[in-house]
Amino acid sequence: MKLSRADRSLLAEWSFTIDRGLLIALVSLVVIGVVLSGAASPAVALKKGLPAYYFVERHIFFAALGTAAMLVISFFSPNGVRRLAAVLFLVAVAGMIAVLFSGAEIKGAQRWLNFGGYSVQPSEFAKPAFIVIIAWLFGEASSRSDMPALPFALALWAFFAGILVAQPDVGQTVLISSTAGLLYLLAGLPAIGAGLLVLAGSGGMWLAYEYFPHVQSRFAKFFGSAPLESSQAGRAIQSFAEGGLFGRGPGEGTIKSILPDAHTDYIFAVIGEEYGAVACIALLGVFAFITIKAMRRAAGEPNAADRLAIQGLALVFALQALINMGVNIGLLPPKGMTLPFISAGGSSMLALAVTAGMLLALTRRRPDPQRLKKPRWIPAIDEVQLARPTPKS
Repeated sequence: MKLSRADRSLLAEWSFTIDRGLLIALVSLVVIGVVLSGAASPAVALKKGLPAYYFVERHIFFAALGTAAMLVISFFSPNGVRRLAAVLFLVAVAGMIAVLFSGAEIKGAQRWLNFGGYSVQPSEFAKPAFIVIIAWLFGEASSRSDMPALPFALALWAFFAGILVAQPDVGQTVLISSTAGLLYLLAGLPAIGAGLLVLAGSGGMWLAYEYFPHVQSRFAKFFGSAPLESSQAGRAIQSFAEGGLFGRGPGEGTIKSILPDAHTDYIFAVIGEEYGAVACIALLGVFAFITIKAMRRAAGEPNAADRLAIQGLALVFALQALINMGVNIGLLPPKGMTLPFISAGGSSMLALAVTAGMLLALTRRRPDPQRLKKPRWIPAIDEVQLARPTPKS
């Protein structure tokens, strides 16, 4: 179907205003994730006593559902994105509070609610909503002195981080706090506040190390003399060495039959072993392209709230990818965080689709009302003739 610029339908407007490069890159990640799921998931499913393609079928289902959600959200206006963020944040926070009282405990943490055989992680959906809301508040704080937006933003930040720590989910707390801190700087807010936030973050990390045994254990293994020889992280690092530049070949890897989380937290190691360092660098390039493309689009956005929201969504997307990759190659302590659109996981896939949909909606090309030139008043012919001097006889 060929669309004309004279067509004023919603689909035609979307087609001509969407950032096609960003859209293609995001959809490509979804497709790559489905393909890699077919390589990494069957061995894990068989080890757990499930049908070979159990995780593959789930991944395809959530990838299709997430892609549909991403495309629908990309039609939203900036105000629509903010309304969606407000509603989603309220629902997700209610779910996070419910998790503390009745959530399923998995690996020592309460982060999931069970619905009809499916587990939902509300904090994943709260993450993009929080970014959009705090971006709006920081934008208001930088442009309006009559509105207490900054205190409200900091209170919301502390509240959200507090619920995450209560689960406990230190990794997500670090992720959203790092993103919010960068947005604070990008908004041009007082530098002294940034210093205080760094001190608060450092204090929070110290308290997490002191009071959460799993955090102590992970740091002890990471900084130990022989930290990772028999752990998941150690085997992941070994898989990159065995994969070399071009990998052992699709389906020839062994790490997926050893690691219980090869299809989620350590899928990047599977890619390294079977497809090699070249494929890993290419995948990193796709994430870099998405981030840079979004940041360049944000640089030309005149509205502070929209600009900060684009930057925040791009940053949380990129930082999550970097944390996952950093853990896989041994640069960061182990942390259960998925690789966006590549790792298996229903809540993660759908929440990242919401993030991508919001990013696509906010980066659509829209006219700036302040830059639109009004047509000059054209005087009537009679008035022009009257204004001319009468020739002397």
